[in-house]
Parts: sequence; C-alpha cells; structure tokens
Amino acid sequence: MKETNADKAPLRKRLGWLVLIWVASVLALGVAAWLLRLLMSAAGLQTPH
Repeated sequence: MKETNADKAPLRKRLGWLVLIWVASVLALGVAAWLLRLLMSAAGLQTPH
C-alpha cells in the first residue's frame, strides 16, 4: 500500500487540522445563527421577554 502525505504527517499536525476545522465550523454556525436572528428581528419577529 502506498503511503500518502497524510500518513507521514505527525499526529500533532493532523489533530491541529481537526481542531481548526471544528472551530471554523462552530464559528460559521454561530455567524449563520446570528444572521438569521438579525433577519428575523428586521422582519418584526422577536422572542417574548
């Protein structure tokens, strides 16, 4: 079986990429939720206080 660059990369580097992708996805989800809330507020939809 032929080894790829991913197989040769140290564990620390592969885990770093995993964490980076996870953080980016959480931030993207937060931005999407914030934009939806902004649009809903602009449309007059607000949560009761």
